[in-house]
Amino acid sequence: MKILRIVLVFNLLVIMLTTSPAWAGSQQEGEPQFAIEEIAKFTKKIERNMAGKGVRVFIIGRNGRPVDELPKGVEYTHIAFGVYSKVETQDGRIVTGYAYYNLYQSEKDGATSSLVTDYTIDFLVNIYEPKVGIVIPTPELQKRLLSFIGTAEYQSLHNPSYSVLSNPYNDVFQNCTEFTLDVINSSIYKTVDKDELKLAAKEHFKAYDVHISPFKVLFGSMFVSGVTKSDHDGQIKTATFTTIAKYLENFNLAQEVLTIDL
Repeated sequence: MKILRIVLVFNLLVIMLTTSPAWAGSQQEGEPQFAIEEIAKFTKKIERNMAGKGVRVFIIGRNGRPVDELPKGVEYTHIAFGVYSKVETQDGRIVTGYAYYNLYQSEKDGATSSLVTDYTIDFLVNIYEPKVGIVIPTPELQKRLLSFIGTAEYQSLHNPSYSVLSNPYNDVFQNCTEFTLDVINSSIYKTVDKDELKLAAKEHFKAYDVHISPFKVLFGSMFVSGVTKSDHDGQIKTATFTTIAKYLENFNLAQEVLTIDL
C-alpha cells in the first residue's frame, strides 16, 4: 500500500508539472513539428509581406507549445522584434533580410535568460502552429526602435533572472514579453530608467490575468526552474502578445496588427 501511495503521489506531481505554466516559456530549442521545406516557404512569405509593406521593425509572436496547453486569451508563447538588417549568408554574401532580437530562456538553467539574435528560419523552426501574429508599429515608433534595438542601452534593459510568470509591473524577473514591453516603452518615453519604465507600465499597460491553480505554481516552482509567483502580490499578471498589441492600438502606436498563415 505504501508503494501504491508513492506511485499515486508521483503521478499526481507529473500531471501538475505537465500542466504547469510552461506555455509562457520562450526557449530556443525544441522538436520541429513541420518539414524544413515548409518552414523555408513560411519564412519567405513573412519576409516578403513585411518588405512589401516597407516595414523596418515589427513585433512577432509564434507558438512553441501544443495548442491545447495554452490558456484562453494566449495565442503565442514567444515574441520578438523583427528588424530589417543586412544579413551575411553562409557563402559570405551580404543580403538584406530580417534579424530577430529575442530574449530566450536558458535551456540549461530555466531561471535565467539571454539575449539572442537569430533569423527567420531559425526563429520559426520549432513552431507548433503554422501562423504568426505581427504588430507593425507606426513609422515614428519603428524609427525609434530601429535606432535603439541592439545598442548597449537596449541590452541594459535585460534582466537575466527569468520567470515564465514574470510581473511586468516590477523588475524582479523578466520574460520575453516583459522585455519586449520594456523596449517599446523605452523607445516611447526615451528613457532606460527601469523605475520610470515600470511606472509607465503600471499607469498605461493592462496585463493579462493568469488564472492557474496555486498548487500548480507551488509544485512547478519546486521542480521546474523559471516558475515562480514571488514577484506578484495577489492576482498573477503577465504581458502577452495580445496585451502588447492592444496597448499599442489603444495609444495609436500600431500601424497594423495581422496574422500570417503558412
